[in-house]
Amino acid sequence: MNVAEYFPVLLFVLVAGGLGVVLLLLGVVLGPRNPYDEKLSQYECGFEAFEDSRMRFDVRYYLVAILFILFDLEIAFLFPWAVANQQVGLVGFSTVVVFLVILTVGFIYEWKKGALDWD
Repeated sequence: MNVAEYFPVLLFVLVAGGLGVVLLLLGVVLGPRNPYDEKLSQYECGFEAFEDSRMRFDVRYYLVAILFILFDLEIAFLFPWAVANQQVGLVGFSTVVVFLVILTVGFIYEWKKGALDWD
């Protein structure tokens, strides 16, 4: 085992660590001292930041977020089908039609139940 064989790895670690420290220091030096109000405003969490951790929050935000993730994931299943559309034939097409019908029925059910309403 030759120590010279590990020199590129050591050099990589030193350069990466040095670059990380330099970027952090640049952020501290060049960044704003007092963040403006927009930076501290609520963002994708549905409630004010820097409050008590036991405060009440609106569950509707999380419901909409979970529904978005659910439908986004279901739509992701359509990409492989679209790529292999010529190879799957009529059976693949009918399977995707059934999949989309079930997805649409679920969406209409959520819509009618008021899960997407924001009062």
